Amino acid sequence: MLIQIAAIAENNAIGKNNELLWHLPDDFKHFKALTTGYYIIMGRKTFESFPKPLPNRTHVIISRNKKFDFENCITVKSIEEALKVIPKNQDAYIIGGAEIYKQTIALADKLEITRVHHTFEADAFFPAIDSKIWKLEKESFHPKDEKHQYSFTFQTYTRK
Repeated sequence: MLIQIAAIAENNAIGKNNELLWHLPDDFKHFKALTTGYYIIMGRKTFESFPKPLPNRTHVIISRNKKFDFENCITVKSIEEALKVIPKNQDAYIIGGAEIYKQTIALADKLEITRVHHTFEADAFFPAIDSKIWKLEKESFHPKDEKHQYSFTFQTYTRK
């Protein structure tokens, strides 16, 4: 199964200047719980936004630049190549950025979304989630609190 996982503002914003727009510790825990032990597919800029590779995950990095080769990661030139390195019957998570989400949403089987209940100025956006294609299966609301500046909802969508 191919799963897109993203935290998205009310205006579909996901980032600005290659950085996240918010800090939500429970979202990081949710991301870690879902992706640990799996392949994670991302663009080069998304990978470079991490201080180091994420533990206990196989990183597949898409970069058109043939010179990029990241230690302990699989580097490929295209989404097609990325999908070929995923073993059969193994789930994989698309984790960004905006262009990778846009290019793979038609291929995804499931969306794991954290909907951040705020609008932000941004330069990177998640594609629109078309209700004709996607069915909201479950959601769980989390109010803002001392650790979370914004309220948010975990949402799981499946392809209709």
